[in-house]
Amino acid sequence: MLVLLPPSEGKASSGRGAPLKPESLSLPGLAAAREAVLAELVDLCSGDEDKAREVLGLSEGLRGEVAKNAALRTAGARPAGEIYTGVLYDALDLASLDAAAKKRAARSLLVFSGLWGAVRVTDRIPSYRCSMGVRLPGLGALGAHWRGPMAEVLPAAAGTGLVLDLRSAAYAAAWKPKGEVASRTATVRVLHAPTRKVVSHFNKATKGRMVRGLLTAGTTLAGPGELVEALRELGYEVEAEAPAKAGQAWALDVLVTEVH
Repeated sequence: MLVLLPPSEGKASSGRGAPLKPESLSLPGLAAAREAVLAELVDLCSGDEDKAREVLGLSEGLRGEVAKNAALRTAGARPAGEIYTGVLYDALDLASLDAAAKKRAARSLLVFSGLWGAVRVTDRIPSYRCSMGVRLPGLGALGAHWRGPMAEVLPAAAGTGLVLDLRSAAYAAAWKPKGEVASRTATVRVLHAPTRKVVSHFNKATKGRMVRGLLTAGTTLAGPGELVEALRELGYEVEAEAPAKAGQAWALDVLVTEVH
């Protein structure tokens, strides 16, 4: 199973660990694309602060994020699973998983990023601020920048089992599974059952708890059909829609009655 996750806007501090070693990151086929973004982001944030804030879409209150980006090559690095915070990651609570579930998380979770493309939760990275929606002056839109490298690297990373896609739209644009990989991919919406609407907070929290449940259960899932059964066994109400054509992803709705 490969689980595709969005990052979090807010991130923990880098801490005092050893600095980033780009060559140590997973998916080495993304190395050149990563270096291109890293170099321009550091250069941008080392210059005109107001211009950097404008490019990155940062408010006055987030001015300190510019200096953080300027120091990316020397800042301390921590496992990505510790850097990413927020509702989904709080619900996932990687630190409290048992040893077997942590190993599954290391193998299965892939966090998409405007700066790194995608990283494993065990990859050591510094705290940063750069969403997939950013358009850098030299490279242009990051979503478009990542599409080519992702198309070359991600099909192999997807392996032969289920691909569970929990990314938000901006990050999903960087790589769309195709062909045989798409046929074993499932996208998931979390809906408030009485209204059939997506509510951001419990959408993220439910996805975090759902991934945690799957990691803890440790069931091997070959495709979307098995995912539906696994989620129902975990107590979720799931509606599944098989694709109309071959080579398309399944669409799953998880219905939640309580907002928490």
